[in-house]
Amino acid sequence: MKILITNEHLEKRAGTQMAVRDLALELRRQGHVPQVYSPRLGEVAEEIAKGGIEVTSRLDTLSQSPDVIHGHHHSQVVQALLQFPGIPAVLVCHAAKPWVEEPFYHPRILRYVAVDEACRQRIESTPKIPRERIEVIWNAVDLPRFRRREALPEGPRRALVFSNYATSATQLPPLRKACRRAGVKLDVVGLMAGTAVAAPEHVLPSYDLVFAKGRCALEALAVGNAVVLCDYGGAGELVTTANLDRVRSMTFGGDALAGPLDASYITAQIEHYNARDAAAVCDRIRAEAGLDQMIHRWLGLYENVIQEFQKAPRDYDQEFLALGAYLEKWSYAGRVEWERAQFKTLSGTPLIGGAMVALARRLLRKLTGNYGLS
Repeated sequence: MKILITNEHLEKRAGTQMAVRDLALELRRQGHVPQVYSPRLGEVAEEIAKGGIEVTSRLDTLSQSPDVIHGHHHSQVVQALLQFPGIPAVLVCHAAKPWVEEPFYHPRILRYVAVDEACRQRIESTPKIPRERIEVIWNAVDLPRFRRREALPEGPRRALVFSNYATSATQLPPLRKACRRAGVKLDVVGLMAGTAVAAPEHVLPSYDLVFAKGRCALEALAVGNAVVLCDYGGAGELVTTANLDRVRSMTFGGDALAGPLDASYITAQIEHYNARDAAAVCDRIRAEAGLDQMIHRWLGLYENVIQEFQKAPRDYDQEFLALGAYLEKWSYAGRVEWERAQFKTLSGTPLIGGAMVALARRLLRKLTGNYGLS
């Protein structure tokens, strides 16, 4: 199969960027023909291209038409639908709040895939999307790349903050304080700290305890680290066999960060460290969350979508109406309205301090030209 994968950008290493890279490389390993489109290329795009995969910033330069579109981020999905009017699509929602992840209805999108329960709810709340077209496929990890480390020590000695958002203005101060209390040495790997690495699989085995969320947490769990869920938005629990199913259904993401960014709370999570339980968590992740296993679900989904599209009659009027509704929503005025609603939500959450609200206000004014926003 030829599978076109879209993404907003492939400049820096982050969640969907790594998902695109891993998916494309695994599809190629299994004998398929992935193609990757993003209007903004960079180091991740270069890494994908080195794997022998066609990567482009212009859809009209692709060497061949795809059989199916695997779409991340609505603007790029619409571009792909317009460029290839006879090709069906799958739209994947990777996050419950960012505007680029907003689902939309189009008759040629035959499956909507959520990576966790919050994303599923976001898709279900979108008008006109049929429930029977919604599926949940959790994130996966490249197990041959993220190999298991040696057994953890009885108590943690070295800890790592594994996050692109870790700075002295976000989660680092309480984490440093908690680690000092616990007698644990703390290091940081991430973009905003200026310490991002291209191969975290070589770094993670050197640490006993990792503070992370989302994909970073999943990769650390696969290596065998003890993981405390944490990022700039809050802190969560130490991942254990008792809570694994629950926090995995949240993709180890924002919904799992229900605790405060407080040194005392984080210290309590460190005190739950248990080397044997962490090994049991690692066993389950490696048994259930391998990319080689998850790729079979994606391939089955692609095959079903292609077959369904070939059998169903086309309704071009409905396709144009869906495109018109999309353009109305995401016109400039529509974007401003959406951003205002998000700003109200952001400013009302206790996890965001006054400085962050002020920064959000400045960014929103720049985006909207103020429009009377105070």
